[in-house]
Amino acid sequence: MSVYLRNFLRFCFIVILQVLVLNKVTLRWWLEPMGFPIFVPYVYPLFILLLPFETPVWALIILGFITGITIDGFANTAGLHACATVFIAYLRTNVLNALLPKNLSEYAHQNPNVKNMTWTPFLTYAAFLLLLHHTVFFTLELWNFSNIGYLLLKIIAATITSMIFVIIYVLLFTRQTTARV
Repeated sequence: MSVYLRNFLRFCFIVILQVLVLNKVTLRWWLEPMGFPIFVPYVYPLFILLLPFETPVWALIILGFITGITIDGFANTAGLHACATVFIAYLRTNVLNALLPKNLSEYAHQNPNVKNMTWTPFLTYAAFLLLLHHTVFFTLELWNFSNIGYLLLKIIAATITSMIFVIIYVLLFTRQTTARV
């Protein structure tokens, strides 16, 4: 299957999952929240995170904008998702360069995933960029720092929950290699 077709299908699947399933789910971490923020887990940034290593930054930014504005169209959030997704798309290459032992050009025709990076670097990469995404998104959404504790709680809870969904996605859609004896 072509890399373009595979990424287009991934985009469609992740957007449909986000829009039709996850946007309808509001989560609370406790039964009696006492003001605990309600949040929606966001996994659509995973599309940007899983694009091939050699994807140029300008293409990442355009794809980040398309992904974010698509989610904005369904969530009626006036560009908040687009802004946050463009931000992580811009930083993605630098984060990968910092985490990987080799230069990105040495990973020709590969995607960032558990097979290529192992679990710890991949989870660090995904968690860091999701944390940045959620920080930008929720800061713009709330648009004030008067209740910084509420903002931080919402960012951390959404990031942890989104990481759980990312791990589930990786476990379901990454081909596992079997050891030969």
